[in-house]
Amino acid sequence: MQMYIPDPAVKDELMRDVLGRSGNLRAPALQVGNSYYVGYNQTMYEELMT
Repeated sequence: MQMYIPDPAVKDELMRDVLGRSGNLRAPALQVGNSYYVGYNQTMYEELMT
């Protein structure tokens, strides 16, 4: 799992990690409040749902 703090210095790295080959967000993508979770990690989703 990777966490990014909004910062122009990491924009290219962030975009490379969250966009798939088609240019769309990797699936699944979930917004909770001001946070976005992109990609699948079962442990993370279990923690978010409890």
